[in-house]
Amino acid sequence: MEYLGYFASIIIGLSLGLIGGGGSILTIPILVYLFKIEPELATSYSLFIVGITALFGCISHYKMGNLKIKSALYFAIPSVFSILIIREVIFPKIASTIFSIASYQVSKNFLIMIIFSVLMMAAAISMIRKRKAIPNPPKTNYTQLGIIGFIVGIVTGFLGAGGGFLIIPALLFFANLPMKQAVGTSLLIIFINSSIGFAGDLYIGTPINYSFLLVISSIAFVGMIIGIQLSKKIDGAKLKPIFGWFILVMGIYIIVKEILFK
Repeated sequence: MEYLGYFASIIIGLSLGLIGGGGSILTIPILVYLFKIEPELATSYSLFIVGITALFGCISHYKMGNLKIKSALYFAIPSVFSILIIREVIFPKIASTIFSIASYQVSKNFLIMIIFSVLMMAAAISMIRKRKAIPNPPKTNYTQLGIIGFIVGIVTGFLGAGGGFLIIPALLFFANLPMKQAVGTSLLIIFINSSIGFAGDLYIGTPINYSFLLVISSIAFVGMIIGIQLSKKIDGAKLKPIFGWFILVMGIYIIVKEILFK
């Protein structure tokens, strides 16, 4: 299973390079099911892997002129506050066993995976649905962009997800960026969010296996390079529905596995 996990890690970077999101959606299941890492620790590992991979990606997109720094900061700054609140204040206080029904216990790890799978399916539906192009897009609504950023920070903080599957639609509809610029800008936001979340975990003393993280991040980086090169030739918007169906199947699999086969 570990060898399959290393191979699957390429897809993390490939997804980030092609469509600017989806990497964190894949990272948690890969860490939990293929590398047998506890979900709570996997959220910390995911922040590092996705964050460092996104950094390399946003550097490449900056060279291609696909980064909108102002939109990224308006989105990322509120995200940072919500990430720190969730990971440093709320998350550590959630009990390992949240409640029990008869002999069945609902654990913190179980809750993480169930919420994650629900978000996976919601993100998948968003990717699959076709959206009509706006002929005369309005100016960027920075207030709404900041509010969405705060909400995405909550998701990033609780699940260790970069939130690219939420960031891309926000940049398309509130910052009114073209798809390629939304992809590049989302990678910068993902890097900022993930870095802050991981730094917070280090501060509270989360145990980290750096050699493992560096290996997985290096493999994901290879996928990122491939994804960026492909993005120059392939329209990421055309790949989103295909990726969406893949994510939907994975989300259903996680729910079934967590409920029926625990």
